[in-house]
Amino acid sequence: MTLTAAHRATGSAAWAEALLLSFAQAGYTLAEPAILQPAEPFLDLSGEDIRKSLYLTTDAGGEELCLRPDLTIPVARDYLASSKAGQPAGFSYLGPVFRYRGGRPSEFLQAGIESFGRLDRPAADAEMLALALEATGAFGLTEVEIRTGDVALFTALIDALDLYPVWRRRLIKDFNRKTSLEQDLERLTLATGSTRNEYEGVLAALAGSDRKAALALVTDLMSIAGTTNVGGRSVSEIADRFLEQSTLKGGALPRDALDLIKRFLAISGDPDDSIARLRGLAADAKLDITAAIDAFESRVGFMAARGIDTGSTRFSTSFGRGLDYYTGFEFELHARGDGVEPLVAGGRYDGLMTQLGAKTPIPAVGFSVWVEALTRLGGKPAASGIGGSAS
Repeated sequence: MTLTAAHRATGSAAWAEALLLSFAQAGYTLAEPAILQPAEPFLDLSGEDIRKSLYLTTDAGGEELCLRPDLTIPVARDYLASSKAGQPAGFSYLGPVFRYRGGRPSEFLQAGIESFGRLDRPAADAEMLALALEATGAFGLTEVEIRTGDVALFTALIDALDLYPVWRRRLIKDFNRKTSLEQDLERLTLATGSTRNEYEGVLAALAGSDRKAALALVTDLMSIAGTTNVGGRSVSEIADRFLEQSTLKGGALPRDALDLIKRFLAISGDPDDSIARLRGLAADAKLDITAAIDAFESRVGFMAARGIDTGSTRFSTSFGRGLDYYTGFEFELHARGDGVEPLVAGGRYDGLMTQLGAKTPIPAVGFSVWVEALTRLGGKPAASGIGGSAS
C-alpha cells in the first residue's frame, strides 16, 4: 500500500491504515492492482458515459489505457488471473483512484472489500453490509442511514411478465438509471402503434422477433446496401433500435403488465413489510417470483443474526446504484441528514466475472469505502478491529 504525500497531508493516512488493518483482521487479503488499467472493461461495464470521467492514454500497440477509476474491476481481474480463480477468496484494498469530478480533486482514496466464489449468497451479502457498518464505526460514525435494494427482484418480475425480448433487455439495463427507466415506462404508456415510420416493411418483418433474428436481418440488409454502419451506429445498435420500434408499434406492453411494474416499484420501507407486500403482489398477479423473494428474506435473516437493526434499514424495490454490472443486493450508507454522497456503497455483481473472461459464473459481492468523506465526518480511529470471515 502506498499513500501519496497529498493523502498524508489531508490526515486520511491514519484512518486508512487503521481501516486496512481491520480488514486484514477480518480475514481479507490485501490486493494491490496496477494503477494503469485497460480502459475497455470500464467502458464496457460502466457504459460509454464514463469516458468523460476517465484519464485515458494509448500504448504503442494502440490499446486504450486509463488510470483506474475504481478498484473493483482491477481486483476482480487480478483474481481471475490468479491460481485462486473460481475458488472462494476475499480481498481488501486501499489506494488512490482517478476520476474527473468537476470542482473536486480527481485523485482520491478508495478502500474496500471484494468477496469471490461464495455460494452462500444471502450470508455473504449480510456479511458485506455488516463489515461496511463496522467500517463507518471505525471512523467514529455509529449513526448512519442504510439504503438497500435488490436488482434480482426486478429481474425476476420482468422475467415473470414474459415481455418481448427487446423490452426485457431495455428495462433490466435501465433499472440502475432512474431517468432512463422512467422514460421507458412513459414510452410504454404512450405506445399506441398508430405512428407511421419510413421503415414500415422492416418493422413488420421484425414484429415478434428475438435479437438474434433481428441482427441477422439487419446484417443482410446492410450487406446488400454495402455498408457496415449508419450515422456511426453499428449493426447490432441498428438492430436493437429496429426491434425497439417494431415492439412499440405493436403496443409492446399490456396495460396490466405496466401497472404491475409500477406497483412493484412503489414498494419501499421496512424490509419485513416489503417482503409481505412483495408476496401479496406475487399472489394477486400470480407471478412466479418466490425464489427471489425467499433469497431477499433469507438475507434479512442473516442481517439480523449479525446484529443489524433491520427495522431501521430502508429497502426500496426501485433502488439502483447506476452501474450495469450489479445483479442482486445493493446498498449505500449515508450520514444522517446527507442524502447526496454515500460513505460506503456496494452490492452483488455475479455477472461481472464472466464479462471479464471467466469461463463459468463466479459469485461476487463487495463494497467501496470513500475514505476522505469518512475522514471529514469521523472522530478518532477506533482501536478495535472489524469482525467477520472471508470464507
